[in-house]
Amino acid sequence: MPPKKGSKEPMHKRGSQDNAVIENAGVVLSQPITETLEKNYMPYAMSVIISRAIPEIDGFKPSHRKLLYTMYKMGLLTGARTKSANIVGQTMRLNPHGDQAIYETMVRLARGNEALLHPYVDSKGNFGKVYSRDMAYAASRYTEAKLAPIARELFADIDSDTVDFVDNYDNTMKEPTLFPVTFPSVLVNANMGIAVGMASSICSFNLAEVCETTVALMKDPDHDILTTLKAPDFSAGGYVIYREEEIRKIVETGRGSIKIRARYSYDQAGACIDITQIPPTTTVEAIMDKVVDLMKGGKIREISDMRDETDLSGLKLTIDLRRGVDPDKLMQKLFRLTPLEDSFSCNFNILIGGTPRVMGVREVLQEWIAFRQECVKRRTYFTLTQKKKSLHLMLGLRKILLDIDKAIKIVRETEQEREVVPNLMIGFGIDEVQAEYVAEIRLRNLNREYILRRTQEVESLKDEIADLEDILASPRRIRTIIGRELGEVVKKHGQPRKTLLYYPGDEDEGELEEEVADYPVHLFFTREGYFKKITPQSLRMSGEQKLKEGDTLTQEVLSSNTAQLLFFSDQHQVYKADAVDFSDTKASVLGDFIPARLGMDEGENAIYMAVTKDYTGYMLFFYENGKVAKVDLSSYATKTKRKKLRAAYSDKSPCVAIYQIEEDGEFLLRANNERSLLMHSGALASKATKNVQGVQVMTLRKNLLETVLPYQEGMLESPHRFRTKTLPSTGSFLKAEDKGEQLHL
Repeated sequence: MPPKKGSKEPMHKRGSQDNAVIENAGVVLSQPITETLEKNYMPYAMSVIISRAIPEIDGFKPSHRKLLYTMYKMGLLTGARTKSANIVGQTMRLNPHGDQAIYETMVRLARGNEALLHPYVDSKGNFGKVYSRDMAYAASRYTEAKLAPIARELFADIDSDTVDFVDNYDNTMKEPTLFPVTFPSVLVNANMGIAVGMASSICSFNLAEVCETTVALMKDPDHDILTTLKAPDFSAGGYVIYREEEIRKIVETGRGSIKIRARYSYDQAGACIDITQIPPTTTVEAIMDKVVDLMKGGKIREISDMRDETDLSGLKLTIDLRRGVDPDKLMQKLFRLTPLEDSFSCNFNILIGGTPRVMGVREVLQEWIAFRQECVKRRTYFTLTQKKKSLHLMLGLRKILLDIDKAIKIVRETEQEREVVPNLMIGFGIDEVQAEYVAEIRLRNLNREYILRRTQEVESLKDEIADLEDILASPRRIRTIIGRELGEVVKKHGQPRKTLLYYPGDEDEGELEEEVADYPVHLFFTREGYFKKITPQSLRMSGEQKLKEGDTLTQEVLSSNTAQLLFFSDQHQVYKADAVDFSDTKASVLGDFIPARLGMDEGENAIYMAVTKDYTGYMLFFYENGKVAKVDLSSYATKTKRKKLRAAYSDKSPCVAIYQIEEDGEFLLRANNERSLLMHSGALASKATKNVQGVQVMTLRKNLLETVLPYQEGMLESPHRFRTKTLPSTGSFLKAEDKGEQLHL
């Protein structure tokens, strides 16, 4: 204990007292890491695996079981709903992990949340939606709940000693270790959990199909499960992409992945697509975010608008289409690019006798059958015990039937109450239990008619006892009882499949082909490397072209939105793009700066634009040394979607001009010594090699080729002077009348 304030106690004595309180203070003890993990971490890991995250053969985790059992003890199988806060508070007697965790468990089990194929909680109020990330559930004080009708199948035999009970955390009440479920709920409702070093992910199956498969397995252990259990069935609906090998792998091993696709309809009047069911692994917000990203990135242009129209009638995502868009092709595209088609990964990890095991559907159902057989045996034995007790009492009652007056006389003549039972035992030769029962009969029932009617039950009790003993001795009869109960469950709670089967065709297996709207456009390219795509209508309504100061238009091409563009750079490379990759713009904007848009190298500039749809025609490259290369445009076509091609043209001499031609024609070449030459491209043989050096067309000696223009009639007064029959040629000097303005570049 620390010294009081103002104490005169010496400091060295105070210190000795403090050190005595903290033993080994400041001492570093070495401890092997393996020992630390074994003592500290392993108990935690095992607790999470066994008592929290992994479901057991009845299909429930401890948190589910504690909540549902509390609701059962509250009498919520019948009657009106009660406030969720009341249920949460009562559940804390079994589950001390906090009210919020308990309420979240209830939300997922509730009908309003739509997470389960067969919800166990009948809810009222806002319980959120499993398909929405942002639609939060209301607080527990605002919502109400009771047990759903199917929950009767969880508790039908729970009071007949069918399962073991254990003490709760403070030993004030009992709780079941498992539920004696009358159907394989472990496969009927989806269940997921993440433990330490392992996880569990169980998809849901249709109740009727599961029960039918269970009955078939009890009759034939080698039954082909896929003949009765088609595929998983999810509460969210949609379509299962049915591939038998994938389903069979999940059924046999308990592991695998299955694809689920959204369900949609096309509203032709409104030119829109309505999506009403989505995969259980995604949310409305995730889908919309992905679609918006694709629209911003230019990968989807068929959509004009997308909105969430979800209301009380259910989920609804509406997609407005642009004119002429095929809705089915668009959905095929969305299935591949968005979570509208997603995968559900299966991992059937279930606790069996406290040990986690990954099992296929056959093994899971076999384990459930063994568990249910044990429940039926225990129920039968419990009933048998009760019947034997009743028979024993009836036999004692029958003995006093012969002389009721004697029984009354014994009771009346007995002076002390505690001697009534012993005197009856002596007077009629019955045991204490029988005598106690006789002594407790009310006075009004001490008549011959009542006792005779009761003793007539003896024979029926004997028959019932014999039947119960036969059930205990006959596994076949136990399986028959289980099968009958499964049939009753199907009649009461069976429902059609929510998730339909979709058999993929060739259109699902092929490559994704992007559908592009085709319409005429004007393509502009400037000397500084700016590009614009303008529709004819917009061009007619526009004024002058806006250009960067000092920039000029060098190319204007009338083409279509489906054209492919090749931008040649001054670093002997070509960059490929699609016209659809660029947004329609107006003349009043600068346009896209191609080096930046296409990611050209630092210091690299775009110098020419080629436009094509089918890569027919040629590219002409004119070099300073007088050579001209004629290259097939098809040389730039690639099977893959490569965006950059190196060695697009020769780097042996500086390039003076580049032209794309559909057919051969004349070009006017002019050197820096004023000599000019008219060359016809048909005189050149085309090459498939892109960086070919070309053919010598103009003999320059020490001069250089300066300009090249496509020749048009009227550009020269005497064009025949500049034509030649043989190449190369030195050309001819221009006369005064040939030097028109059109030759000044």
